[in-house]
Amino acid sequence: MSTHPIVRLEDVRKSYRMGDLEVDALKCINLDIEEGGYVAVMGPSGCGKSTMLNLLGCLDRPTSGRYLLGGDNVSDHDDDTLSAIRGRHIGFVFQSYNLIQQLSVLENIEVPLFYQGAPEEERRTIALELAALVGLESRTHHRPYELSGGQQQRVGIARALAANPLVLLADEPTGNLDTASGTEILELFDALHDQGKTLIVVTHEDEVGKRARRVVRLRDGQVESDIYN
Repeated sequence: MSTHPIVRLEDVRKSYRMGDLEVDALKCINLDIEEGGYVAVMGPSGCGKSTMLNLLGCLDRPTSGRYLLGGDNVSDHDDDTLSAIRGRHIGFVFQSYNLIQQLSVLENIEVPLFYQGAPEEERRTIALELAALVGLESRTHHRPYELSGGQQQRVGIARALAANPLVLLADEPTGNLDTASGTEILELFDALHDQGKTLIVVTHEDEVGKRARRVVRLRDGQVESDIYN
């Protein structure tokens, strides 16, 4: 285990200009997430969940304060550096899966490794291992449109794991799934947590929050509560 948190937000504020007004989406957020943590970020619409997701995913920068990812202050990096950090250190799982329809399951899983310049043989080996991990070893040559929603989300999770990221960041990962498929995805998250992966799940679903080991609730851009399940 690392001696410092994987994720640390220090007095993070994020504001947006709307005409003559400056609106704070996040106000003075202080948050540490340890390696191997499983955290659900919850709260009502407009509370700042999406803004926090964008900051944690290095898609945006704080207006003030610092964001440390794996001990590295990423708050001041330029766009190219942030893009490289996203590719190496953050695995994204999306509500709408965001798979490439023309590619097979294996090829979709390989995409992050392709962009990092990994050799073809290495990409294929890792993709096969991850397809097996998410229970899709028999569907590796299928296209996304030949899969159920739950299976597509499994491909999305495998792709997010391909580069062995520091953090797995999931945005409403069960939002498009029926109850049974959603439960299967949450069971997969449980298994990944047991393997030591760091998971941050942004969700409005209580059932998802109950599965996490810790729930951070936001309201009006501030941390309202931070409770360990």
